[in-house]
Amino acid sequence: MSRLRIKAASERDVPLILSFIHKIAAYEKLSHEVTASEETLRESLFGPRPAAEVLLAYWDDTAAGYAVFFHNFSTFLGRPGVYLEDIFVEPVLRGNGIGKALLAAVAKEAQRRDCGRLEWAVLDWNKPAIDFYLSLGARPMEEWTIFRMTGEGIDRLAE
Repeated sequence: MSRLRIKAASERDVPLILSFIHKIAAYEKLSHEVTASEETLRESLFGPRPAAEVLLAYWDDTAAGYAVFFHNFSTFLGRPGVYLEDIFVEPVLRGNGIGKALLAAVAKEAQRRDCGRLEWAVLDWNKPAIDFYLSLGARPMEEWTIFRMTGEGIDRLAE
């Protein structure tokens, strides 16, 4: 029997999802930026207009990791795409194929939904992740720069 199981998250998994968010933020040295709560996740992931989907990986009966993804759209392709917001595997369970299985599960969803792209961002210092993605055949989009606007910036622009 396989030790690895991947399932779609449900509303009862919100505390686990939030714990993974805190763990990936700590790994990325960005814990100070996490403002998500169980309440905001419950509404955003399982409310009337879900903004994203979550897959959970279990190694035996242990929660091993997660992937958060949502749809975007490529005007050039004229088709939807999938954006992988987070992928995280517990450090003690890395090397067991869990990350690859999570990414493959997201890719299968993209395929099933006739998406033209699967994209994500990675911090430039995260060499283990970059090497992992390269080993899977992904390629960096080095000619692109990601821009972000949050809170006050959005408010000012919207005025």
